[in-house]
Amino acid sequence: MMLKLGLPSKGRLQEDAIRWFERGNITIRRTGSGREYAGRVEGIDGVELVLLSAGEIPRELNAGRIHMGVTGQDLVHEKLPHWRRDLVELAEMGFGHADLIVAVPSSWVDVETMDDLDQVAAAFRATHGHRLRVATKYHALVRTFFRREGVADYRIVDSQGATEGTIKNATAEAIADITSSGETLRANHLKILRDGLILASQATLFLSQTAQWGAAERAALVQLCAQLGLTAPAPRD
Repeated sequence: MMLKLGLPSKGRLQEDAIRWFERGNITIRRTGSGREYAGRVEGIDGVELVLLSAGEIPRELNAGRIHMGVTGQDLVHEKLPHWRRDLVELAEMGFGHADLIVAVPSSWVDVETMDDLDQVAAAFRATHGHRLRVATKYHALVRTFFRREGVADYRIVDSQGATEGTIKNATAEAIADITSSGETLRANHLKILRDGLILASQATLFLSQTAQWGAAERAALVQLCAQLGLTAPAPRD
């Protein structure tokens, strides 16, 4: 048996993850053609590399089909509402930083906080006869945050891309989206609410409690954590 380690299949997240593992003398190499999702792990015994999209890794961890995986906290928190029950955060990795935030048009000079947004949402519904629309792909996280902040007069509009453009295109009045620098928001004449941070996310190494942990997988986990300077958890039986 082998410990299965899930990594993003391409892009900056994969590159940064490979460099992060190198600090423990663990080398991850792509094999085959550049378009082939295959690779191997060197410098440690008993570990098999599984290349997946970052969005697939939470699902595979939760299903127990991989033992460990690197993905964004935002994806885990959004896709797995009970993630604390079945996953363990082994290490925040220091890259892939992005904030999930609430933003509104810059022209809304009197809207700076979630409380202001709540008042605008109530007035919007009274004036227009329907709820203020919030464009996002993070439905679960947004609903939880808005409920905690006491905002009720809104509805979510699904947006899987170019969310910042939904206000200009008149398909939403506010957005909740990931940002790293805020430049795209400013270019689209949007501003982040002062208390509109839903989640500060970064790439994180997660461990699955639902995977099958035999003696070989546990031994590989202990060795991997030792080389990376981490405390090895005891996976649930």
